[in-house]
Amino acid sequence: MKQDMYVPAGTPIANARAGKSKFGYLIKDVVRDKWLYLMLLPGVLYFIIFKYIPMYGVTMAFQDYKPYLGFFESPWVGLKHFERFFSEPQFGMLFRNTVVLAMYNLLFFFPLPIILSLMMNELRHARFKNFVQTLVYIPHFVSWVVVVGIFYILFTTENGILNEILYQITGRKTAFLLESDWFRTMIISQSIWKEVGWGTVIFLAALAGVDLQQYEAARIDGAGRWRQLWHITLPAIRSTIIILFILRLGNFMDSGFEHIYLMLTPTNREVGEVFDTYVYTIGMTQAQYSYSAAVGIFKSVIGLILVLGANWIAKKFGEEGIY
Repeated sequence: MKQDMYVPAGTPIANARAGKSKFGYLIKDVVRDKWLYLMLLPGVLYFIIFKYIPMYGVTMAFQDYKPYLGFFESPWVGLKHFERFFSEPQFGMLFRNTVVLAMYNLLFFFPLPIILSLMMNELRHARFKNFVQTLVYIPHFVSWVVVVGIFYILFTTENGILNEILYQITGRKTAFLLESDWFRTMIISQSIWKEVGWGTVIFLAALAGVDLQQYEAARIDGAGRWRQLWHITLPAIRSTIIILFILRLGNFMDSGFEHIYLMLTPTNREVGEVFDTYVYTIGMTQAQYSYSAAVGIFKSVIGLILVLGANWIAKKFGEEGIY
């Protein structure tokens, strides 16, 4: 029988053999799990078609893009649109409004799904727990148009239900939907009502993986509910909280165009105009495609910096991070 000649490790022939072996194992894995990869295919195609291929369009931010000339023949202008954006008098207002709303989301919205998940995890009656879960999930499937319509019916000064109750108690009505002082409160309240229940899905899944024997051991040692929560439950979902927080920072500058746009009025635009609505106004209604693309890139760069920075800090403190 012919034996293979010994080849020292690290040589080109050995590396080629190792590469061939790894490729063979990869093919075997794909064939073995072909149905799993087939289920993965629609998601991969979605990101390739709608996320990666359109990324070439960001080049228009460095051009004076003309639709009839296309990407290849439109003249290049370098950083002209970025310089214009940073020198615009609206830049300070847009940046302030976007950052304030983002901070409100982090401070008031982000912790609520965690708190709600911990509360729901303490429910022991299975039917009641399923009923509560269904109840808090439903608003997620309601469009922002319907949500804003519901709040309009409740808070409008013209026969709004809550405003009528307020009038009976105090003798006056408040224009919640028009006054700039109430704009951010209304936005965060609507976001909480619509999305806080759906945000519990991942946390409840993480809580389902906690070993119940740890709770039993803690009870034997005399630990109450609060001790168990602090020393067992929260550490079990800490990595999930950190990863979702880092990912949320990637969308820090995304305030949600549809939601904000539906709530904007001439009286609250000073506190409600954000980058998303500004891009729509100058890009779609005024056809300034290159300038709006530059604004979009600015938002993306800020999000990338926040994600990288938060991930670096998480790694420094010994957490997993996202990569």
